[in-house]
Amino acid sequence: MTVSSGSAGWYLRRLSRMGPREVGGRAADTARRRLWRRVRPEAPRVTGARFTSALPAGTLATVPPDAAKRLLAEADRLMAGHAEFFGVPRDDLADPDWWYDPKTGRRAPWGYAFDVPYRDEQASGDIKQIWEPSRHQYLTVLASAYALSGNERYAERVAAQLRAWWGANAPLRGVHWISGIELGIRLVSWVWIRRLLDGWPGAAGLFEENPVARNQIWHHQRWLAAFPSRGSSANNHVIAEAAGQAAAACAFDWFPDSARWRTGALRSLDRHLRANTFPSGLNRELATEYHGLVLELGLAAVAEADAARVPVPPTVRLVLLRMTDALAAVVDSHLRPPRQGDADDGHGLVVDGAGTDRWASLLATGDAVFGRLGWWPEVTGTDVRTPLLAALVRPYPKRGSAPAASRPAARPAHFADAGMTILRGPGEIWCRCDGGPHGFLSIAAHAHADALSVEVRHDGVEVLADPGTYCYHGEPEWRRYFRSTLGHNTLELNGADQSVSGGPFLWTRHARSRVLVAEPGGAAEGGTARWSAEHDGYAPAVHRRSVELAAGGGELRVVDEVRGGRGAHAPRPAAVRLAFHLGPEIAAELTGNRAVLTWTRDDEDRSAVLDLPGELRWRAHRGEADAPLGWYSAGFGRKTPATTLVGTGPADGTAPSGEFTTVLRFRG
Repeated sequence: MTVSSGSAGWYLRRLSRMGPREVGGRAADTARRRLWRRVRPEAPRVTGARFTSALPAGTLATVPPDAAKRLLAEADRLMAGHAEFFGVPRDDLADPDWWYDPKTGRRAPWGYAFDVPYRDEQASGDIKQIWEPSRHQYLTVLASAYALSGNERYAERVAAQLRAWWGANAPLRGVHWISGIELGIRLVSWVWIRRLLDGWPGAAGLFEENPVARNQIWHHQRWLAAFPSRGSSANNHVIAEAAGQAAAACAFDWFPDSARWRTGALRSLDRHLRANTFPSGLNRELATEYHGLVLELGLAAVAEADAARVPVPPTVRLVLLRMTDALAAVVDSHLRPPRQGDADDGHGLVVDGAGTDRWASLLATGDAVFGRLGWWPEVTGTDVRTPLLAALVRPYPKRGSAPAASRPAARPAHFADAGMTILRGPGEIWCRCDGGPHGFLSIAAHAHADALSVEVRHDGVEVLADPGTYCYHGEPEWRRYFRSTLGHNTLELNGADQSVSGGPFLWTRHARSRVLVAEPGGAAEGGTARWSAEHDGYAPAVHRRSVELAAGGGELRVVDEVRGGRGAHAPRPAAVRLAFHLGPEIAAELTGNRAVLTWTRDDEDRSAVLDLPGELRWRAHRGEADAPLGWYSAGFGRKTPATTLVGTGPADGTAPSGEFTTVLRFRG
């Protein structure tokens, strides 16, 4: 059962996942928060502050015209006050209420920041809706529009809104001073706003000559130095904190503590980038969007250090290189990565307009900074961010020159440390098989109960899809569904998830998976690709799954087995539910245990046949809300009905030993 965060039960469960050092650190944080309630100093008085991290001359001229056109169109929409955050349209961005949640109609309460009940939607509204505009990434878009067009109305709007935000959100007061990731990303935005407004006559008066701005920047950095994410929470949040601190301490190095903050932030970024990343380059949270977020934040931090001529630990660049190569390895034929784990549409730096492909942009930046390898997929499309970052980041040493890193000679398909295997076949068939750990650190905050799940795409179309995330706070039944075993393409035993949830970002027992066979090569060359893994989430029973992509790539076979005992507290007879979630573009006609799947790609009709295990009773579900089933979330805060095929039935015999075979055949 999912326990809401903030309840007594949740606090006990959360405490149980902490080690002594983390408990001690959090106790010190609590004492510091009490002290800061009484003592709120002003930023040190500084003179002669200057901004010296402008873009190199000629950089803006290298921005592709179509990328600039998309950006300006987005900026004009923002100037008219229009935006959308997590599926909720807003028309008040010309003069926003910084504490208002348009989704619930509630405003977060005023007061000392650490007293605000931000996890309680009844008291504060949907916190994500309130926090997102105050990352000020829509202001970096407006600042980019000024830089590319020279039209001062964009700069004036940015200045007016920053002054309004600073006036309404005094240090340590209100909802925007609670979470370190928000402060870190906001600092990255402010640095880029200052850089992009550099040609505007009012830029210095807005930032370095403005005591209110200096006070805000100093307090943000003081906060981040005092309250780092610790222990079981040291995931993407600590990366954002370190990246924001490093960026600000490099670009806004106006304070007595700037050098200390900069050194500490780069040291933290180095340590936590390595801790958050497998040696293969995949993010340890096993949540693909956070791979993108961490990579963006890391590149932004390195850009600031290089612009300020501050040495960066070599392992920072090495990890970012490996992350980039790993991203290039796992994307499908349309440059879309897996949809694994949580996703909340978080970005590290936004300077592009709508319609810019995030993953193509990251690969383009990787090409510019690290150099593409021969096996990388071709990157199409353009963006604004790549030429801007590439102008600041020092080029990585090429192969054969020390200290250049060793890089994969061929496209990796099996990532043993992450338990991810990609099977590929002709006709642009792509299949992700999951046999990896259940998330990162003791709470595995962004993990889903998805062991042994698969995703299958054909020419970029999701045929068997991961349904996504949809929400974090405020709708516990939906959070529970999208994280559940039933909410993924895998097998559920006895109505239970493979791993045990203790709250919306807390797992108290983690299923352990191991890969038995990983032979991803072959299908594209006329052989057969194979993968097999098992997990112990239903101990003493074991769920084992084998996947084969046959020679020629037209047939995918999935065999599920339940071995051993029925599992603790299992009812009699043992029951299985096997789910296959179809992508939103797929129509399905189910007859008995056969489903005919149809879709359209590039004005061409496509189809496949899904032969399901005859031992189970099959039903199609779509858009069911009472007990959520049959949904797809394309992005945070958005969901749409999609077809889910669920087979139910008892396992054979008195113990849950059974074998269930599913065959997906593509036509044409």
